[in-house]
Amino acid sequence: MKKCVVVGAGDFFGLLIRPEEGDLIIAADGGYDHLKREKITPDIVVGDFDSRDGNIPDHPNVIMLEVQKDDTDIAHAVGIGFEHGYRDFRIFGGTGGRESHTIANIQMLTGLAEKGARAWLYGRDSEMTVIHNDTLVLPETAEGMVSVFSLSDRSEGVDILGMKYSMQDGVMTNNTALGVSNMLVGKEAHISVKNGTLLIIHESHEREWSRDSRKE
Repeated sequence: MKKCVVVGAGDFFGLLIRPEEGDLIIAADGGYDHLKREKITPDIVVGDFDSRDGNIPDHPNVIMLEVQKDDTDIAHAVGIGFEHGYRDFRIFGGTGGRESHTIANIQMLTGLAEKGARAWLYGRDSEMTVIHNDTLVLPETAEGMVSVFSLSDRSEGVDILGMKYSMQDGVMTNNTALGVSNMLVGKEAHISVKNGTLLIIHESHEREWSRDSRKE
């Protein structure tokens, strides 16, 4: 599946997913400078450029946004990718800095999941995704810890299998941390929810599993 790679102005730790032919690369505001250091030219640059002190990049395809708007620069970039038909999003530079923007980006992952898309939000040694009435499969090569949180008031039919602590047909709520800090144990792991929305956070120095972990 072709990807939409979005790079924002937040904390940036390198581009884990290298763009391939057919991928759409969008720089959101100061993410343009991150990509420039990676020697990657984006297809589109979008933003109000407040993180660049109003300096507009010298690029042939710049979409200017108003400073006063209802959404973030990254959310606008993701919306452009969605309009172009992309359903696999990889978001860098979307964590750290202002906590409010990190939370806004997690909410954006939720909206994408509810529309049948999948998005990954990358931090220093972590990556996050959201599933809605769906399944995530982690290969046996995955290492580290995985935390699962309910974003719904109530998530039903939750399975967490192939990890140190298992759950079958369970219930999770958004006012408890029942799924925090589970361990991968060298087996293929499955996380699924029949009715609800789950935030999944993988913390590890080895993050390759996110490349191909959509439900078949």
